Amino acid sequence: MDQLLRITEIFYSLQGETNTVGIPTVFIRLTGCPLRCSYCDTAYAFSGGDKLSHLQIIEQVQRYNTRHVTVTGGEPLAQPSCNALMVSLLDAGYQVSLETSGALDVAGVDRRVVKVMDLKTPSSGEMQRNCYENIQYLTDRDQVKFVIADDADYQWSKQQLEEHYLPGRCEVLFSPVMGTMSPAELAERILADQLPVRFQIQLHKYLWNDARGK
Repeated sequence: MDQLLRITEIFYSLQGETNTVGIPTVFIRLTGCPLRCSYCDTAYAFSGGDKLSHLQIIEQVQRYNTRHVTVTGGEPLAQPSCNALMVSLLDAGYQVSLETSGALDVAGVDRRVVKVMDLKTPSSGEMQRNCYENIQYLTDRDQVKFVIADDADYQWSKQQLEEHYLPGRCEVLFSPVMGTMSPAELAERILADQLPVRFQIQLHKYLWNDARGK
């Protein structure tokens, strides 16, 4: 029997972050998240949504002319059958990325999935939820993201680079909290410290502000 997932929305847009920024992508936003980060911009995905089978989800994805699919949330891994959905998408020929908080175990994620994993910074209010054991499962195909609001976040993030040898494991993303940390300030800090990271901004917010489904 096909398993059901609670889905907040499925939409087609440009990837706004990560190393595939700008590429047309189908986003599957799963409902629910055990975290409450201070800078969360998808609180509408905490509850509600519709229960869909894997087949129904894939049928919606097939409406769009792209092979790129991002599974996001909320926290997608909070729903046990998320991994099975990603396998179904991979087997159907899609390139699948997973946006996860890093608070839940990623050991069961198929190695073909590109993991984009947060390490929660101090300002998030959820730093204690970081599951550092997940770092061992990151490969050179994956990305780890730091969302930075202030100097304390920046200094802590630099420390994590060294402690966990992150640039040698995967690509590292530094992203400013929109409206809190100046993108130019973060960019200048990265250059001044010669950090081996990718600076990123949320492209979709510059294009469409905070519109849902974009």
